[in-house]
Parts: sequence; structure tokens; C-alpha cells
Amino acid sequence: MAPSPAVRTSRAAARTRRGAMARAGAAVLSAVAIPAAVADASPAASSPSSAAPGLYGSADPKFDGVFRQSLAFLAQHATGVAPAKQAVDWLAGQQCADGGFPGFRADTGKPCDAAKDEFPDQTAAAVQALAAVGGRGAQVEKGLAWLKGHQNADGGWGMNPGAESNANSTAAAVGAFAAAGQDPAKIRSKDGKSPYDALLTFQLGCDAPEDQRGGFGWAPQKGKLTADNFASAAATTAALGKGYLVEPAGDGKKDEPVKPLACSGDSDDGGKGKPKDAPAAAAASAAYLAKKLDAGHGRLETSMPGAPKGPDYGTTADAVTALAAGGHREAAGKALDWLKSADSKTLAWAEGDNHKGDPGRLAKLVLAARAAGADPRDFGGTDLVAKLNATGPAPESAATSDEEKKDDEKDSSSGTWWFVAVAFVAAVGVGFLFSNRRKKR
Repeated sequence: MAPSPAVRTSRAAARTRRGAMARAGAAVLSAVAIPAAVADASPAASSPSSAAPGLYGSADPKFDGVFRQSLAFLAQHATGVAPAKQAVDWLAGQQCADGGFPGFRADTGKPCDAAKDEFPDQTAAAVQALAAVGGRGAQVEKGLAWLKGHQNADGGWGMNPGAESNANSTAAAVGAFAAAGQDPAKIRSKDGKSPYDALLTFQLGCDAPEDQRGGFGWAPQKGKLTADNFASAAATTAALGKGYLVEPAGDGKKDEPVKPLACSGDSDDGGKGKPKDAPAAAAASAAYLAKKLDAGHGRLETSMPGAPKGPDYGTTADAVTALAAGGHREAAGKALDWLKSADSKTLAWAEGDNHKGDPGRLAKLVLAARAAGADPRDFGGTDLVAKLNATGPAPESAATSDEEKKDDEKDSSSGTWWFVAVAFVAAVGVGFLFSNRRKKR
């Protein structure tokens, strides 16, 4: 017997709440605040200090536990830091038996509810992190298998299993397969569609308003697609086959200028004028982001529903990473300069709502700075890596920064000259002693 309208409404509401919770994990690292309607949807979690040993950050992990841990590992890996085994064990222990990851689960001894506890975004982030730290091949493979098993017919992924595809979840999954050394273009759905086939459906073309052309929408709302900065940054990086961790372009490479979507009006796609492949889509979206950043004097404004107006630090950092991934160094540098400026108050944002350091936010800044070719250990005079490390268990090992190397070399040099000076004085003293003895004889 078919369910009643009331039952169908209840199920739809439940799916909406689960979807909101899934997106909240990523959005909490970008937007200024989380709407109350989303915050109330999640059950309370135990204090992380007592219930989650090994977890980075002291704030309640119910929204972003897996996300912030994953981003922290990626930022540490990018800067030569090996996280503590206890921290890696915590993230690996969050994985459900079938390979998926939740946003956070306090009791890992309790089996996951596959219908409501596991999400593509968190699974993709954890896979990228565990692939980076190494030694967790089994968990990485299980995570990839879970993602492959929940790929939609259009080639993409939704906020939760069975939900319609969206740009951000699809982009996160692309990054997971790329991080594991697999070609995302070869990950095909049952209908033969790749993640890029799905991703390009979320891009706006020449038939969109001029200020939205080239941008990506999160997903159609009431049949209408609207450009979204958060989705555009994620999709730009994914269209280039990259995940959260983007290697810096290097000083030897030339800057790639951004090129807005060309709209001549004579396209063969019904006047939509949309890019035909992923690289072209990334280039058009990069131009959209650069234009938005220029309009905001180096920053993006928050677009999270219910959030107060103001700078969207997390998405601005994502945009820096996306532009750097495409070789648009000048455009990325302008936004990074704003983030580094004292007037931006970025570092205050990175301290988190509890003012004790937010590992997810710090990690985003580390990843953005490194992708743009800057030093995360000198972010407007602040060592972001040290601040990130301080939010969790002491790392197993850490690379020495350039400044520390210089200090070591200076100390070593000073020590060498001190030894030479002492030896010289000693030699002079011995010579003087022998000279006096010869005179006495």
C-alpha cells in the first residue's frame, strides 16, 4: 500500500534535514554562521575533549568533526607535518562498516544507519585525507567503493545517498578519486555518465545574467539554477581534476590570465553558450570568481541563507585555491593579499567561535596560501601551521620552516666560530706557556 501524504511529507522533511546536516559540515568552514534551523536538526554531541580523543579542535564536532579533521590532515601533509597516530586513528575509526563516513559519531561501537548517517561529502573529504597521510589503504579503498556504489545515474553525487546530484558533493567526490590516483573521468555510472558530465550541468552559460555567466550553481532550486560562489570555487577545482590539496604552481610558471566565457550568440547549443568540456568549464568559472573578487576588493561576500552579511572567509580561501589550481596566480594573489591583511580580520575568524583555534578554518587558509605560492608559516606574520598543530595532538613529526632552518644555520655557524675562537685562544695559551718554559731553561 502506498504511504499516506502525511508519511510522504514526513519522509521528505527527514531527507531535507539530513541534507542540511550534510551540507552544514562544509558550510560551517565557509560561512559566518549556521542558520538556527540547521543547527537544531542535529542531536547534541558529547564534549570532544572527553568523547573524541585525537580530534582536532575543541568546539562541538557534531557538524564538522570529520570535515575539520580531514582538512587538518591535508594542510599538515602539504606543509610536511605528520599528524599523530591517535588523530589518524580517530578519523579512520569514524568510518562505517560499509565504507561511508558520517559527519560525526560519538559512539563508534554503534553501527551506522546507512540511510541517514553517511554522506558523500564527508566520505570524500576523509578519503582525501587518509590517502594523503598514507598507511590507510584499506579505508581509502572502502571509501571509494562506497562513493562508487552511491554514484547517481547522471554521474554525480547528492548530499546524502539517493539525493539529487549537486555541484559541491560531486566536486568533493572528484577530489577523492583524484587523491587516490584514479582518473575521475573513468568513474562511470550505470548510465555511462562521468562526474564531469554531472558537474557541467550546474554551470551557467551565455543565457544567464551577465554577472552569473561561467559560474556554477549548487543545484537547481525550483527548476532555476543560480550562480553560487561556494559551488563555483569547488567546481572550478574539481573540473581541473583536483581535490582540496592543490600543489603550488611554482615561481617559474607564467601567470594564466582569466578569460571570461565568450558569448557570441552563434553557439550550437540553443544559445546557452556553455563550455563543452571540463577544462573550458574551469576557465570560465575562474573568470566568474575573479570578477566577483574584484567587485569585492579581494573578498567574496557570504551567501549562506540566514547568515549575517559580511566577508565569506572560507569561500574566499577556496577561490584562492581554485584560481591557483588553474594557474591564475595574479588573481589568486589579490584575494590572498586581502585575506592576509590586518583589516580583513581573517585571523580572528580562524580562531573560531570559541576563540581557541578552528582547525578547519586554519586548514583552509594553509591550503590556500600554499596553493598560491605563499608561506603558510608567515601569513601576515602569523604561523598558521603552528596554530593548526596546536589544536590537536602533537604531530608525529614536522618539517622545519625556512626561518627555523636559518636560525639553525645561524646557531650552527655561531657554534663553529665559537669553537674556532676557543681553540685559537687555547693554542695561543699553550704557545705562551711553552715560550715561558724555554726562557726559563
